[in-house]
Amino acid sequence: MKGRDILKSMVNSAEHTKVETPQAPVPHKPAGAVRAMNLSLGRLNEEAAAAKDLREAIAAGDKVIELDPALVEVSFIRDRIPLEADPQFDDLKTSIADSGQQVPILVRPHPSKPSHYQAAYGHRRLRAADDLGRPVKAVVRNLTDEQVILAQGQENGPRVDLSFIERALFARRLEEHGFDRDTIAKALSVDKPEISRLLQVADGVPSEIILAIGPAPKVGRPRWLAFAERLKDSSASAKRVEEELQAADFLATETNKRFDRLWKAMTVAEKKSKDLEAVRTKKGLPLASIERSARGSKITVTSAEFAEFLSSHMHEFVAMFEQEKDGKSAD
Repeated sequence: MKGRDILKSMVNSAEHTKVETPQAPVPHKPAGAVRAMNLSLGRLNEEAAAAKDLREAIAAGDKVIELDPALVEVSFIRDRIPLEADPQFDDLKTSIADSGQQVPILVRPHPSKPSHYQAAYGHRRLRAADDLGRPVKAVVRNLTDEQVILAQGQENGPRVDLSFIERALFARRLEEHGFDRDTIAKALSVDKPEISRLLQVADGVPSEIILAIGPAPKVGRPRWLAFAERLKDSSASAKRVEEELQAADFLATETNKRFDRLWKAMTVAEKKSKDLEAVRTKKGLPLASIERSARGSKITVTSAEFAEFLSSHMHEFVAMFEQEKDGKSAD
């Protein structure tokens, strides 16, 4: 029996004994050979994790009830960056439309709105149920704010992982909400050094730029760290990024390509902003070049004889520099 069928039978069994407002079963439509062949390893892992959650909920005596999606708000801290076109969400909605909602979401009674609820996890299932105009199956628990964000993080671990920049933005939102580094590390299942790197990027890249780029799942930590550094060190790069974001077709680009597009724009801007000075003899023969940019200056020696001359007289140049510097200080 396939993992999907095992999970479905478990849910049906749980609903027969614990669902307070059962509905007529939805006829199962065969997925077909093509759909089965396209089932990814990530999807299998997601179903296995969902089955584990359901077994734990049943063992804890939780009841699976049906709620009007209009009565359920999203978590007080969002962890994902929404996309207008999300193939994974489209697949989930199709699956729920064909076979019903197989795994309940986790909610808590809303802390300030009577008869309303707040989702801890299962936001995509909630949105799918709302789009389809059907009740959402849910487990209701009394949860603190900390338990809510820990539940969010635990769900994103065994299932579809958040991208690096989504984790960075989530970490910053948690910190802004008052959670300490230990709690943030638990919520994201990472160590404190990684939390520091996440916050370094989230603090270095403005939220509007992050949201405009989107989740960019193919872009990892090294490139985001470099992106943040380039924004900080180069005003030309920051200006060019701002101009690119205003382009009419920017948001129509796929999320990973949006990052690449800004990265290339920054590279071009930095090259244009560099000040290159040639060092030549009186006859015009090239000896070296001095390249100045926002990050510093670089001397490139192209003449072997001049390089030897500089090397042999370097101590004299240093002494002249210090003497001139001391003289200016005295003035």
